[in-house]
Parts: sequence; C-alpha cells; structure tokens
Amino acid sequence: MQSEKICSDMQLSSLLDRFAEPETLKMAKLGRELRAKGIDVIDLSLGEPDFDTPQHIKDAAIKAINDNFSHYTPVAGYADLREAVCTKLKRDNNLDYKPENIITSTGAKQSLANAILALVDEGDEVIIPTPYWVTYSELVKIARGKVVEILTNPEQGFKATPEQVEAAITDKTRVFMFSSPCNPSGAVYSKAELAALVEVFKKYPNIIILADEIYEYINFVGAHESIAQFEEIKNRVVLINGLSKGFAMTGWRLGYIAADVAIAKACEKIQGQFTSGTCSITQKAGVVALTTDLKPSFDMTAEFARRRVRTMELVNAIPGIKCFEPEGAFYIFPDVSSYYGKSNGEEVIKNSADFSMYLLNTAHVSSVMGDAFGDPRCVRFSFANNMANIERAWVRIADALAKLK
Repeated sequence: MQSEKICSDMQLSSLLDRFAEPETLKMAKLGRELRAKGIDVIDLSLGEPDFDTPQHIKDAAIKAINDNFSHYTPVAGYADLREAVCTKLKRDNNLDYKPENIITSTGAKQSLANAILALVDEGDEVIIPTPYWVTYSELVKIARGKVVEILTNPEQGFKATPEQVEAAITDKTRVFMFSSPCNPSGAVYSKAELAALVEVFKKYPNIIILADEIYEYINFVGAHESIAQFEEIKNRVVLINGLSKGFAMTGWRLGYIAADVAIAKACEKIQGQFTSGTCSITQKAGVVALTTDLKPSFDMTAEFARRRVRTMELVNAIPGIKCFEPEGAFYIFPDVSSYYGKSNGEEVIKNSADFSMYLLNTAHVSSVMGDAFGDPRCVRFSFANNMANIERAWVRIADALAKLK
C-alpha cells in the first residue's frame, strides 16, 4: 500500500501531458483484454498485414545469425543496407541518392520522430492535411511545434489542394507532412497533383516536405509517384519509408529516411542518443528484401485489392454509412456521423469514439475512432485481416448498427 501511495504522488515530466496515447494501440489493447476473457473479437483496428514474412527474407536473417552478426551496428545502419535503400529508390522510383543521404531506424515511426525532432522548434508550424496517421500530430506536440490542419473530404479524394496548402502557410511554417498512399483514407496523390503542390512549395524555400511512403507497394490505381522526383524541391524532401507494410515485416522494425545530407546527419545525431543502430539481423534481412524479388509484395497487394472490393460491397450495403473507395493502403475510412445521436436504448452514440466502443462491446469488432486521425466524422477499419474474418466482422457490424434508433 505504501509503495502505491508513493507512485500515485510521484511527479512525472510535463512532456507526458503534451501528447496522447496512440488510439490504434489503445483499441488493440482493449481488444486483447476482451479476447483474454474468452470473447471472440475480430480485429479491424491495427494496420498489420496478416501475412508472414517471405521465406527468402527469413532465410537471410537465419544466415546473419549463423554468420554472427550479433554486435552493435552503426547508428545510420550497415553500409550495405544503406546501399540497398539507394538501389531500391533508383529501381522503383528513379531517384538518385547516396548512402550518406540514408538513415535507417527501428521502423518508420522512429524515422518520423527523428525528422520532426531535427526540424521543428518550439512555435514552428507543421501543416498536415486531414485525415492523417495518429502519430503525426503527437510528434509535433512532443517537439513543441504547432499543428496546422488542412481539412479535406471525400469529394476531393481526401487530398489537399494547392490552394488549401498556400492558404495555410505563414511565416512560421516549417514543415508540410503527408502520406501517399494515405493512412487512414487510402488516398493516393497522382503525379499531376504532386506537381501542383510543388508549384506552391517553390515559392517558399524554407518549408521542408516530409513525405511518408510506407504504403508505396499497396497501391490500387497505378504506379507510385514520389514528390522527391521533382528536382526543384528534392533537397527539401524527407522521404520516410520502411519494410513493415510492403514486406510483412512489422515486428522486425526497420524504417529509413532519404534526405539532404544535413538533415540525414541531424537525424543520425538524434538517433545516436535514443536507440543507436537498429537490429543487426533485421538489417541483413532488409538488404535481401530491398534488392531481390518483389513478387511476394505484389501478391499481397493483389490479395488486399480483392479484400478491398469485398469490404466496399459489405460497407456500402449498410444504411447511413458513406465510404470513399481507397486507392491504396489497406483501410477504409467511412463517414459514420449519421449514427451520432442514435441509441440502442441503453447508450447514445455521440461521436466516433462512442461508435468505435459500441462496436467493440456489442459487435466485438475493433476499429479506430476518426478523431485520432483529425476527422471526427469517420472511423477507420482495416482490411488487412483475412477474408473470412472481414466478412464475419461486417455481418456483426451491420447487426449492431441495426439496433440503433
């Protein structure tokens, strides 16, 4: 009892008050707690492919273990891994980078954190189109920056227009941050749309563009287009990518940035005090993943495309839900606001958090509330689960929503 009192009276850093726990992880945790009680919870909350890592990548990791790659690694990553990233960027994106432009990290999330901490000072403004991945805004808050949201909607494909971007820019703007394909909306920027944004950024040489391309291979509308292809602004682009989504390597923790040398060195300095270099075995597996056969990645995308079609059929059959058809990634982000104010006789659905909790407790399906992504009208559902679970989940959801009046 005495130790509990000491803990309850303990003063912790004010840093913890600046940001929130990721709702994606929170909902997954709640789902696990229900599952531990014997309840059959179908997880549509986490963004994790339900595929195993391809065998040739696992074989490379086993070889690395047998070859005794078990020691500390350089902060920026092994030289051959950084070369492999350059090879991948040239092969897939026709982008020319050198190893000194590359910093590898324990996942794209750390790469994002490194970049934000390296770029943003207190009071700096970071423009982020909504909806956005939950961690973007919280990283800016950790850096004591100010989030400036650009509100998008399904009618504009959940993509920021040049006019919106220019209207949001002030003399305090430091970074523009976005993802394509986008988590959670599935929006994918075309080359023409990126070119139009570049025309705006050319007027403001002090703005850094932070481009998250982690879902690059999961694209349903054509070839991936990177904003770094535009030479006029390339030195101001920080590309964020990693192996979690496209190679089914979520637990391996390997992300990377490609950026101007000054930014890369700044990220290396920050990472040197947080984690140093990422896992040696993962790095050796990463070299093989990035430089060999992409067929397993494209096979996964083909399956996600099949699930997308079925998910859209199921969600569009439910009255009151409006859903943008995703162009990439493996989520839908439907507008569920028509259910706000409705009740099952015991509880009233007031917002997206209530909606998600109602589905978790009534339908035993986990999702993530839209407020976490900057859009309170919507809720995110993943279709990275298998087809049988997806179909079971949406039957449950339809039944639960039918009880709301």
